[in-house]
Amino acid sequence: MAAIVRLSSVCRRGVKPLFYQSSLLARPAVVLHNERQQPLPLTARIHSSQPLYAGSDSKAASLHWTAERVLSIALLAMVPAAYFSPGPVIDYSLAAALTLHGHWGIGQVLTDYVKGDAKMKMANAGLFLLSTVTFAGLCYFNYNDVGICKAVALLWSK
Repeated sequence: MAAIVRLSSVCRRGVKPLFYQSSLLARPAVVLHNERQQPLPLTARIHSSQPLYAGSDSKAASLHWTAERVLSIALLAMVPAAYFSPGPVIDYSLAAALTLHGHWGIGQVLTDYVKGDAKMKMANAGLFLLSTVTFAGLCYFNYNDVGICKAVALLWSK
């Protein structure tokens, strides 16, 4: 829910919205009332995630965003390459790209939903552990078994 607005200030009938909490109302807004055409103040709070990087003028956030998009496009290109020419290079490339893609995606979910420094540090430690185990498991599977490409082909053949 992006904003919660107190309905009683709009309709002047004293109606309160369901789940109304005054602590959620923080930022004033202006709405014109139909009868008098006078601005009536409304209050709302819009939540936004804290930035991952300290400096707002830093190019690191922009480079990270660009790297995420490049990786997504590379994954789109790897799928047909894996189908037409499966091999160890594509297997290990998929292992690295899928792990990094998942790491960045889950990291964004943690940034949005985990609050508090201690909880965030624990969540990031768990994410790094999960990503490391995922990459190691995929590399182990590529080295000691048929590989990602042939495993998917075997799943489709049955």
